[in-house]
Amino acid sequence: MSTHLHLAENPSAGAAGRLGGATIRVVLADDHEVMRRSLRRVLDAESGIEVIAEGDDLAAVMLCVQAQRPNVLVLDLSMRSGSSIEAIRRLREGVPATEIVVLKMDDSAAFAQHAIDAGAIGFVLKDTADAELPEAVRRAARRREYVSPRVAPRLRARRQATGDALHPH
Repeated sequence: MSTHLHLAENPSAGAAGRLGGATIRVVLADDHEVMRRSLRRVLDAESGIEVIAEGDDLAAVMLCVQAQRPNVLVLDLSMRSGSSIEAIRRLREGVPATEIVVLKMDDSAAFAQHAIDAGAIGFVLKDTADAELPEAVRRAARRREYVSPRVAPRLRARRQATGDALHPH
């Protein structure tokens, strides 16, 4: 598999860049090109959100996040190029201002809890990302948790059973 990281030519050159920092800067990380393209279309259609880079390799994405310091990283929880959970932990330590929204095909509350325990603030299902991702990104930029409505009740029940409160990170 080839490694690709696509940076915007000049993130501040477009109209969104002239909004004086009000634009939410996003990096997309998914190792499936079709999914990345679809997610980018969804986010590009939203005012106030700018995709500044996208990548299919976890190590390259992590370097990009450290260099670009986006407001939000949208991260596939099942990247083949490494452990997304470990990447979340490392990014929380190294780039605490960047919030992380994870994507997953599986609607398991356990996956959501693992991602949130590692430091993610959002959990979006891939099959509903077109409807949910913009809101998840906006909430993450405000440091507010977002969990897919299909997963949220089971995650809430899981948290109540274990006595866990919402993850404040």
